[in-house]
Amino acid sequence: MNPDGRIPRRRGGVCGLLLILVGLWAGLAPFVGPYFHFGYTPDKVWTYNTGRLYFSIIPAAAVILGGLVVAVTRSRALGVCAGLLAALGGGWLAIGQTFTRVVLKQSIASGSAILSAGTTAGSVRAYAELLALFTGVGLLAIFLGALAMGRLSMLAAGDLGAESEGYYGEYATAQTAGFPSATGQIPDTTVNIRPPDI
Repeated sequence: MNPDGRIPRRRGGVCGLLLILVGLWAGLAPFVGPYFHFGYTPDKVWTYNTGRLYFSIIPAAAVILGGLVVAVTRSRALGVCAGLLAALGGGWLAIGQTFTRVVLKQSIASGSAILSAGTTAGSVRAYAELLALFTGVGLLAIFLGALAMGRLSMLAAGDLGAESEGYYGEYATAQTAGFPSATGQIPDTTVNIRPPDI
């Protein structure tokens, strides 16, 4: 049996790696986006401001930290908590700006889209920037964090030691100890029933 909830390290490897990549994108894209004229003001490369701290760096750090723990942990509880941390970071990426402005009544902002949204092409590009830097990447982090929590919380037969002791392990051995072993030829127990004479 596996009483302490240990899981194989490979169980969270892919989810953890994807969370790390999403977190790196969320943290670095606002700083390198101006190279490609894609992002939010200030449109200077590697420029720090409070909006980037609260709406990019901190949630990206939560997603990266959650992904690192999910990728390397063998503890079921720690892995689920790390997946929750990553999902919360993704949630803040997705709704942090609106929550800060509407609920907290704070004027911290991430800036505005580099290109003007006055034209149709500008509006589409501004929407793409919002999805690529905040909402879309946040929803992806929420999905991956929830997927990691689900994968790490499931109890598989391999976690119980099924590969070495059989599916039920010690319980099956204790329950069948008093029964005779079934070895050799199984006797023929068919009964020939003769139809009645008419």
